Order: sequence, then structure tokens, then C-alpha cells
Amino acid sequence: MLFSLLQHMDRRRIIPEVISLTGLGDIGQKIRDLGIPVETSNFTRKTDRFQWSSFMRLCRKINSCRPDVVQTWQYHADLVAGAAARFSGIKAISWGVRNGDLLPGHTKRSTRIVRGISSAVSHCVPKAILFNSESSRKVHIRAGYDARRTKVIPNGFDIGKYAPNPSIRRALRHELMLDEHTPLVGFVCRNDPVKNHEGFLRAASMINAGIPGVHYVLVGPGIDHDNLRLSQIIGMMGMGERVHMLGYREDISILMAAFDVLVSASHSEAFPNVLGEAMSCGVICVATNAGDSDQIIGDTGRVVPLRDMESLAEGVLAVLAMSKAERTALGMKARARIEGKFEIGKIAVEYENYFISLTKEDRE
Repeated sequence: MLFSLLQHMDRRRIIPEVISLTGLGDIGQKIRDLGIPVETSNFTRKTDRFQWSSFMRLCRKINSCRPDVVQTWQYHADLVAGAAARFSGIKAISWGVRNGDLLPGHTKRSTRIVRGISSAVSHCVPKAILFNSESSRKVHIRAGYDARRTKVIPNGFDIGKYAPNPSIRRALRHELMLDEHTPLVGFVCRNDPVKNHEGFLRAASMINAGIPGVHYVLVGPGIDHDNLRLSQIIGMMGMGERVHMLGYREDISILMAAFDVLVSASHSEAFPNVLGEAMSCGVICVATNAGDSDQIIGDTGRVVPLRDMESLAEGVLAVLAMSKAERTALGMKARARIEGKFEIGKIAVEYENYFISLTKEDRE
């Protein structure tokens, strides 16, 4: 989201500079390729100890550019970079929170500690706290974040990059050696228990009982045949020929358009980007009610209770039972919803206005 936002921001209004707490990484290089300065502070990820030298390096970098606004991104940056900005005399500090519930057993202890400290100092360190979903805002207020400082700006989607593409429908089925008319259900996410791959596979077995010809495409880092846990589950369910694990794909923005249905089975989310990406491609979504899923999908798909895989399967079966014309019309309605409410150009303007308002408040 950060890269897409910077890509579409009007630099006549906002002049961005980026500081990474750790290394440059792929995204940092892509941001540099936009002509935006990117610096690094060289904090080490694999330690829970406070790194004083890296913190002072961060303070010097903030002092050298003297920004009007410091916008941090995620818990650790909120706490560390927020403190560094305060230490450097910057008043217009905006935290960026992009998480939903931190479920027990699914979250690192250090992350929970950082969020706990952040909730305690949220009343004095940031001028504002920016969330990407209303559900995340409510979760964090309950966790002790200062409600008076909160604002929500949702994620945005590039509807030029994510768009319907009939040719990819044929191309993916050819790649998988399937008939052109084979129904495909997509499940796109990283290898994380919160994303609930096992639940999705249970739902897939129920779908398969109703419509035996459906195939399932799982995409994401770590989601390939080297994943022994998922491979064993698929084998035990007797669905080996129907489940295709493609792993990490660079062409996901194109691949999305090949699906008949996109499913999200997550236990927890803030703002699930995968739904907006699929909807931009004219694909109907069926999702658990995690984070702001219902606000994204609206009346263009199905939202079911958390952990209710039977209802998830029923939702997919209902979509697949539609005629081709009905699915196409609903898919175009989904794309129109994204264009109207979450198009990246509009979201970028919201961010620009937000940053400008912070500088005005600071001067006053």
C-alpha cells in the first residue's frame, strides 16, 4: 500500500521522503525508482534488545530533513520512529496502524508488548493515529489507544492495474491443463495460520461435494508443494488433483482476473486488500467477516461469520450456481464499488489532505 500511495501522490502538494527502520528491501528500491529518497536506519529484526546506536542514527536522519509531518507505518515504527521524531522536536507525528485483532497464539510476544506500550503512550506521542479500517480503530480503542486522536483512511486500489482480463482466464486454465470452462476458486494470501488455509480446504471439500468439477488455486509465499502440512491435508481429503498450490507469483495482479470466485477465510484482518484487488478485476468475493470485509464487499458478494466454513462453502456454491451473465453483472458491480469508494487516486488525495491538515494544526 505504501508504494502504491507514493506512486499516486501529487508531489506538487506533498514532497515525500522515506526512512526504513531496517534495510532497503525490494519495496525500498521500487520507491527509490520513483525518484523518492529512501534512507535506512539498520535496526536488526532478530533481537528484542533496544538498539541505541540505530535509534540515534534515526534521530539524525529526521533532524537532517526536518519534515513537516512524520507518518509512521506499523507498530514498531509507530513506537520507535514516533519517539525519535519527538526527540527531534517534531510535533506533527501520525502513527499508522494497519492491524486487526492480535490473536493469542498467532502473534509474536514482542509485537504484543510493543502494542501495549504504544497504547499507553498514544495519549502523548502522536498528534494523530491513522487506521486503514474502522474495525482496526475500534479494536485499538478497546486496547487503550486514545480515541480522540484517531482517523480512518481505507486502503486504495489501482483499477488500471487490477482489471478484468478474459484472456488470462483461458491462459491460467491452460497452464493448469484444465478445460476452458472449469470453475476456479482462488485463495490468495501468505502462509499464516490467521489466514486459515485449513479452514478454506474444509470449505473446498464441501464445495466439491456440491459441484465436483470445481478446482482451487492457492497463491502466496510458502503455499506450494514444499508445504508438507498443507500437502498432507489435501492428500487426506482426496483433493490432490483439484487443488493447485502456485506459491509466490509476480503476476498476481493479472492472475486475479482468472478466478470465478475469490475466497477469504481469515480469522482476523484489518483491511483485506485481496478483496479489493479481486473486485477490481470483476471477481465476486466470498469472505468471513474479518476486519472491514463487509464494508469492502457490500452487496456485491457474500460475507459469512468468522470460522463458519459451512456458510463459506454455501456462499461459494451460490455464486457458482449463477449464470455466466449474472456472475459477470455482479462482478462489474463489485468493480464499480471499488472505483467509487476505494480507487487509489481518491485515497491518495485523502492522504494529502490529511497531511496538510496536520501541518495547519501544528502552525496554529
